[in-house]
Amino acid sequence: MGICSPPTLAPDNWRDRMALRCWRWWHWSAWPRTRPPPSGSTQSFRQQFSTQEQTPQICVVGSGPAGFYTAQHLLKHHSRARVDIYEKQLVPFGLVRFGVAPDHPEVKNVINTFTQTARSDRCAFHGNVVVGRDVTVPELQEAYHAVVLSYGAEDHRALEIPGEELPGVFSARAFVGWYNGLPENQELAPDLSCDTAVILGQGNVALDVARILLTPPEHLEKTDITEAALGALRQSRVKTVWIVGRRGPLQVAFTIKVLGPEGEGPGARADGPAPALGRCGRAELPGVEEGEPGRAPGGVGEATRAVPTGDVEDLPCGLVLSSIGYKSRPIDPSVPFDLKLGVIPNTEGRVVDMPGLYCSGWVKRGPTGVITTTMTDSFLTGQMLLQDLKAGLLPSGPRPGYAAIKALLSSRGLGSL
Repeated sequence: MGICSPPTLAPDNWRDRMALRCWRWWHWSAWPRTRPPPSGSTQSFRQQFSTQEQTPQICVVGSGPAGFYTAQHLLKHHSRARVDIYEKQLVPFGLVRFGVAPDHPEVKNVINTFTQTARSDRCAFHGNVVVGRDVTVPELQEAYHAVVLSYGAEDHRALEIPGEELPGVFSARAFVGWYNGLPENQELAPDLSCDTAVILGQGNVALDVARILLTPPEHLEKTDITEAALGALRQSRVKTVWIVGRRGPLQVAFTIKVLGPEGEGPGARADGPAPALGRCGRAELPGVEEGEPGRAPGGVGEATRAVPTGDVEDLPCGLVLSSIGYKSRPIDPSVPFDLKLGVIPNTEGRVVDMPGLYCSGWVKRGPTGVITTTMTDSFLTGQMLLQDLKAGLLPSGPRPGYAAIKALLSSRGLGSL
């Protein structure tokens, strides 16, 4: 049943505030809140799946681009497949909702595509369920014919340098979550009373953060940035943002589009080398030891390496944001995970040595590429799953799907949205 008006909740905690805020984003009636299990059938199930004879129950963990593109492919190419999407947040869309800069609303247009997938009567969303804590992956495997892990990269890469733990030093991922309304980052409270900020890293996220710090608040009022972040930015005294990278401007990782007006005006300039943090929350650019990155020696192309010079530069600042990449975390002890690469070991999306378990998106290949890269990647995982389905490599009998998981959650005093 669709909901026609927002609930009248007093925002006593972050979950209530998040529930209230979601009404600004998306009309919940697009989601089937519940989906009745398929009606019983006297049809006998053969040992091998057939797209005409069976109703495969498939579970997708994660409702970001990888999860939705995987679901889209499965629903499009199997006329009877039913897909349940589990999400730890109260609302869907992952980094499209919580990671895209509010001043780039066109990037969020992909939500319209995901909404069409969500409208299918063979697709259901179950939010506020933490897989690995509320329900285990083996329990999902018992309830579904196949499980796809598409939960993305929920952590950030650490600098692993002295001073990283000092006040005023944050990950860019947490800062982005703060101004986009990610519940776990709402208590971040960055101090914007300084006049200079330093961002370590030179990818798209680094440029997004720089733009938000320097964009006049009256321009941000037209976006969906959170009221709390907008209020803090109105009081901000940050006038200068340094973007620090190991290599030179010819090897930057960001796309030209994210530069925005700050990169087109006379106030932008490019400098060099690699950082470590000083005792007073400042960014120092040290002379590094042999083998460590330093100032780029020149040249062009990705093969250019940073080399040590012995030079040291002291850059006073009051805010440091580390933006050197995201990383995935293990979701469940039963699922293999490569801690060094930050991915689930897989072959074209098939999790190694775990039949019926698949992965897509960043947890499959690492946190690289853009949304279209994730689309192609997720379609491939969906294709592999359907190939295994057709070849009879997945369980042949009926599976209860969400009915079994709902009972498990209920027995543990939990529920889903």
